[in-house]
Amino acid sequence: MSTFLQAEWRKLAIANYAVDRKILRKYLPNKTEIDLWNGICYVSLVGFMFQNTRVLGIPIPYHINFEEVNLRFYVRHKSQGEWRRGVVFIKEIVSKPALTFVANNLYKEKYETMPMNHIWNSSDEEITVEYKWKKRQWHSFKVVASNQSNLLVNGSEEEYITEHYWGYTKISELRTSEYGVEHPRWEIYPVKNHIIDVDFGAIYGEEFAFLKNEIPKSVFLAEGSEIKVKAGRLIWNHSY
Repeated sequence: MSTFLQAEWRKLAIANYAVDRKILRKYLPNKTEIDLWNGICYVSLVGFMFQNTRVLGIPIPYHINFEEVNLRFYVRHKSQGEWRRGVVFIKEIVSKPALTFVANNLYKEKYETMPMNHIWNSSDEEITVEYKWKKRQWHSFKVVASNQSNLLVNGSEEEYITEHYWGYTKISELRTSEYGVEHPRWEIYPVKNHIIDVDFGAIYGEEFAFLKNEIPKSVFLAEGSEIKVKAGRLIWNHSY
């Protein structure tokens, strides 16, 4: 596959919530199934920075460095007898209207434009990362972590969450878009504490409102890396 987008994803704050898989049924793309971690169905709130972004190798003015916050869940799709593990985005929030227009109209993604900002602070001991976005009020996701990163441990929850290398989008009941994402294994900063101040119902819909008072099962901070997003393909349901 050719490369559609190149960028760096940096300082990924990731909060993971256990949910009943039934609430994800309407978002599940055709030809995929929920990918569980030790029997747990996760949704993740993820905030990070796009940096040095290039589309088809070309930097687009005013769209090179920007924040993104998304809510996602995990699926798998069998292709040529092998499972491909991927993510599905319930919503992706960015500050750039042009990104939202192109993603929603050309690729049938679920982007929304909101005012956003971020804070990165570091010392010899700690690193603080916070992402904020505004819809009627400011919402925020903040983590404080050790400034010493660790390698991913094979078979760990951190590996499960970060090592999904495919994206799937529900185009219709019969059509699914699939695209690949390439990046090296990410290092993880041990999180000391976090604050999540998000009205999930207002941002993501009433079925996710309960997450406002839910305690995440885990919170990570990943350093991130350079990434490549490959041009996608359509998966059809030919049984109809």
